[in-house]
Amino acid sequence: MNNAFPKDFLWGAATSAYQVEGAAQEDGKGLSQQDIINSERHEKFGFADASVASDHYHKYKEDIALFKEMGFTSYRFSIAWSRIFPNGDDVVNEAGIQFYRDLINELKANDIEPIPTLYHYDLPWPLVEKYGGWLSREVVKDFEVFAKYVINEFKDDIKYWITINEQSIIVQYWTQKCYVLPEYQDDNQLRYQINHHMNLAQAVAVKLAHEAGALAGPALGYAPVYARTCKPEDQLAALNANDLRNAYYLDVYFRGYYNVAALTYLQKAGLAPKMEAGDEEFFAENLSDFFAINYYDSQCAHACPEGEERRWSGYNISGKKGDMSGFETHPSFYQMCANPELRTTDWDWAIDPIGLEYVYRDLYTRYRVPFMITENGLGAYDELTPDGKVHDDYRIDYLREHIQATKRAMDLGVEVVGYMPWSAIDLLSTSNGYKKRYGLVYIDRTDDDVKECKRIRKDSFYWYKDVIASNGTKLD
Repeated sequence: MNNAFPKDFLWGAATSAYQVEGAAQEDGKGLSQQDIINSERHEKFGFADASVASDHYHKYKEDIALFKEMGFTSYRFSIAWSRIFPNGDDVVNEAGIQFYRDLINELKANDIEPIPTLYHYDLPWPLVEKYGGWLSREVVKDFEVFAKYVINEFKDDIKYWITINEQSIIVQYWTQKCYVLPEYQDDNQLRYQINHHMNLAQAVAVKLAHEAGALAGPALGYAPVYARTCKPEDQLAALNANDLRNAYYLDVYFRGYYNVAALTYLQKAGLAPKMEAGDEEFFAENLSDFFAINYYDSQCAHACPEGEERRWSGYNISGKKGDMSGFETHPSFYQMCANPELRTTDWDWAIDPIGLEYVYRDLYTRYRVPFMITENGLGAYDELTPDGKVHDDYRIDYLREHIQATKRAMDLGVEVVGYMPWSAIDLLSTSNGYKKRYGLVYIDRTDDDVKECKRIRKDSFYWYKDVIASNGTKLD
């Protein structure tokens, strides 16, 4: 069996704008909701804010040189809406769009395929103030203005557009990923209303990309759900969880309608989104071309009694194993739980490379679309040694096993066009600041001290360079 990947396979890594760029209010950029959210989290928990992040805005040429050194043939990033339209309207900030022209030109000059994401959590703050952001259907019109301008601007440079990042994660952690005013935070139906508006925006982006001759698809945080035991009721709970946490999103992207069982459950629970006539027809007219998978872990579920209280996904904020704040519960439908068969990260994320192989196989059977990995990585405490090294063998092990899982699925006929792990460089973790690191390149800063954001190659940098140079055959 040939262990090499296809010659045109896209090797690279990923970031997002507010997590790496910094320059939050430079050159005409307006505030985004993530600037506000991370400022509040800085005050509450001491995590870094987004004002400087990894200073990619000023160091993008240095970063791209590092990407070139590693051998990248692709780079997934996002375009900050509020850098181009500071007020979320139709008034362009010329300096903002010029930054992305320069970034994309630099990537192409180094033979790196730019794969931009249109929306990665950072809605312009004025739209939150104006109508509550994604709570209002009005946001779809403003998103269309932004997406149409950007797609048209780069129609000669971009082959793959990623539309919206991780809608399922937004539903689970809506006040981290969206700025939700306190008076709305007890109304959980709004989680699914926000998602419906994003589905409309996603379909708009696909339509515009197709008109520009490009391909488009969503990036979804995807985790398969296993049953806790072989009991039939646990098997059914896992099916229910997969329907609501996964198929509810993918069926819209690739079939044009909401998953029937999940939508029926939401209707009975008073959580279903309000739709207008023609919405699902619009979805069906603008199906996605590929699925960009953000894969970190798998999940586990068991049967849930009818009398349980509904709860939403918790998370580990401390980085101490076992500090998970709770598991999602939907009475009489399913309850999430830890999987005792898997080891975990310090943040209680299950480590499951075989789960990625399972995802490829399962979803290719369901939807028969090409995949690309646009996030896959290990968040960990990285130590910078006195001689300026970062020995992250744990990250190398994690990435190796997921690359091997990818190849096994491809050997059974699954179409995978690229692998872009999270993250190219250390960045601002959405929930844990700079304590939790993912990068192939170490950024020398802490939550408290920005320093100079010096770039330092980790052991994983050199390992990944060899992986790419060998086209996936040199993994040890």
